[in-house]
Amino acid sequence: MKKLFYILIALTVLTSCSEYQKALKSEDIATKFKMGEDLYNEGKFAKANRLFAQIVPNYRGKPQAEKLMYLYSNSFYKMKDYYVAGYQFERFASSYPSSEKLEEASFLSAKSYYMLSPVYTKDQTETKDAIEKLQEFINLFPDSEYVAEANTLVKELDFKLEQKAYSIAKQYADIAPGYTKDFNAAIKSFDNFLFEFPGSVLREDALYYRLDSAYKLAMNSIEYKNGLDGLIHLRKDRLETAKEYSESFKNTFANSKYLEQVNSMANAIEEELKNYSTKS
Repeated sequence: MKKLFYILIALTVLTSCSEYQKALKSEDIATKFKMGEDLYNEGKFAKANRLFAQIVPNYRGKPQAEKLMYLYSNSFYKMKDYYVAGYQFERFASSYPSSEKLEEASFLSAKSYYMLSPVYTKDQTETKDAIEKLQEFINLFPDSEYVAEANTLVKELDFKLEQKAYSIAKQYADIAPGYTKDFNAAIKSFDNFLFEFPGSVLREDALYYRLDSAYKLAMNSIEYKNGLDGLIHLRKDRLETAKEYSESFKNTFANSKYLEQVNSMANAIEEELKNYSTKS
């Protein structure tokens, strides 16, 4: 009995495959559409997609074209081919602006770009594109049922950009061995990060490592350098900048996990600055 059961399953599969192959070779576009839709509903998106691709040109301008193009676009999305899905959904939205599927297609197009966003350590061009596409959707459909999800996706993508900017600044701070231009690069990068992402959850870390970089830069500085108007008190100026950063940090994060290190740096800076008050 069990053997008979397996034989029946095998015959069903073979028959199904045979019918699919016939449909692929058939010149009857209605047959291809019907089988493609059936396969799509069964979750066999790759097979459905292959049939749809054969008949898309034949249905242009016909009443069934809208449904076909939606299924064709969504089959790419279900296959996780997000590059093509995003493009096809955009085409659908521009071709059928009155479609009842317009809102969903527009969202899935934007979400396809989101799915292409890489980890934060890689180039974030696609992340920026995804944010732009999702924001366009939110602006076009402010009352959509998909807006809440779109906003969540935008926040997630924004945080990737924060992580990327922070990691670049932190890398400068980590590789700066003593007195080198990398401390200046780190300070500038942290300044840019703090300006661009004022509400970031990484703000405390950024402020601390900016101070740390400024402190190490000051402590390793020479006393003077020649400027256009004569000698510049390079070390003193940098110590004062580091002092400002330490005060700003303590005012912002009075109970910080870095407080002990910040107080230690602040005390060392004060001791160094006393030398200049004595000289004056």
